[in-house]
Amino acid sequence: MDSRYYMEKTEQNMLHFRGKAYPCCASLTMGIIGGKWKTVILYHLIEKTLRYNELRKEMPTVTERTLSLQLKSLEEDGLIKRKVYTSKPPLKVEYRLTDFGKTLIPLIQSIADWGDSVVKTYGNK
Repeated sequence: MDSRYYMEKTEQNMLHFRGKAYPCCASLTMGIIGGKWKTVILYHLIEKTLRYNELRKEMPTVTERTLSLQLKSLEEDGLIKRKVYTSKPPLKVEYRLTDFGKTLIPLIQSIADWGDSVVKTYGNK
């Protein structure tokens, strides 16, 4: 088979989101929420808006740099909204899910529920 045809055919079958191409829907999903911390951040924002330091307290083992990078990535993908209050010092920054981010709540909740069931079923063995 002509490799040029294969490349064109593959590109046509790719899923595109925010300037990136993904080979399948699962790849797209994991590209957006994959990694160690993105899903955890989204989980903590399901029910409430949190300030940066509140998120840090919820995830004590994440480094500041990693948290900042993951928050920026989630914001760039449109899943969270960052609001900065500058009216009086000290600077206050809050994060919340966008409407687009809220579409992930059933998925994030399922992931959390699965984790709970693993601990209950297999955790003490």
